Amino acid sequence: MIVLIAVALAVAMGAGLQRISGMGLGLITGPVLSLLLGPVVGVLMINVIATVNAVFNTWGMRRDIDWSKFWPIAGALIIGVLPGVWVVSHVSTSALLIIVGALLLIALSVVTLGKRYVPQIEGVVPAAAAGAVGGFMNTLAGVAGPAFTVYAHAARWPQRIYAATLQPLFFVAGALSFGAKELSGAADISSINPWLWVASFGGMLLGITAGKRLAPHVPSAKAYRIALGLAFFGGATTLVRGLAGLLYG
Repeated sequence: MIVLIAVALAVAMGAGLQRISGMGLGLITGPVLSLLLGPVVGVLMINVIATVNAVFNTWGMRRDIDWSKFWPIAGALIIGVLPGVWVVSHVSTSALLIIVGALLLIALSVVTLGKRYVPQIEGVVPAAAAGAVGGFMNTLAGVAGPAFTVYAHAARWPQRIYAATLQPLFFVAGALSFGAKELSGAADISSINPWLWVASFGGMLLGITAGKRLAPHVPSAKAYRIALGLAFFGGATTLVRGLAGLLYG
C-alpha cells in the first residue's frame, strides 16, 4: 500500500507540473519508480504513463504545437531507442540505476548550468541529434525532456511553442521506447502488478486536473524550477542506490 501511494503521488506531481510547464513527469516520476520498482520495470512504466499523459496534453495544447519543429526530432528518436534497448538487456540492475541517475544529473546540469552557454543553432541535423539523444535517454531513464530542452533553447523556441511541441514528442518517445523493449524482450509489461497501473493512472488524472486548474495561477518558470529541483534529488538518490548495490552487492 505504501508503494502504491508513493507511485500515485509521484505521478500526480509529475503530471501536474508537466501540464503547467511542459516538462516534469519523467523527471520526477522516473527516479521514484526506478527506486521503488527497479530500473527496468520503473522506466517501462514511465514510458507507458508518459505516452498516455502526452495524448491528453497534446490535445489540450494543440493550438500552440509547431509541427514543423516536431518532425525532425521525432524522426530521429528511433536512432537512440535501439542502442538504449540493448543496454537495458545487457546491464545489471545496479549498473542501470547508476546509468539512470548519472544521465539524469548530467542532463539537468546541462539544462540548468550550461544552458546559458549554448550558442544559437537550428536546423535538421541538430534537431535530429536532439532526437537521437532524447530517444536513448528515454529508453534508459524515462527522461527525454532535457535533450529536447537544450535544443529548443539553442533554437530560441518561444515558451508556449516549446511547452506544447514537447507533448507529441513525449508521445512518440514513450511509444517507441515501450514498443522496442516489448518486442525485443528487454522488458515485459505483463509482469507488472495491475494495482500499480491503477495507482499510476489515478495519479496521472489527478495531476492533469490539478495542473490544468493551477496553470493560469502558477508561472510556468516556477513550476519548471520545482520540477528540476525534485529531479536533481531523485537522480542523486538513484545514483547513490546503484553505487551501493554495485559496491556491497
